[in-house]
Amino acid sequence: MNLKEFDIIIDRMKLAFETAKNLGQPVEQAKILYHLNDFLPQNMQIHLDDVEDENMAKQIILLYKNQVNSKISEYREQLMLN
Repeated sequence: MNLKEFDIIIDRMKLAFETAKNLGQPVEQAKILYHLNDFLPQNMQIHLDDVEDENMAKQIILLYKNQVNSKISEYREQLMLN
């Protein structure tokens, strides 16, 4: 995957994440966070457990959103160098 393709996918996923947030759907937000994580190379992915419970979803979002975003930025930088 090249940088342009990666940016398009990530932008769409982040828009979906924000939409779910605005609609008050934490379980959907958590699922989108999982999908964002899945677009990273295996060695950069964060281990996330599946969740269907709203309270657990909120906790996962709080715990991992920044970490996933950091890994996305790190991978994006790698793509820029290639």
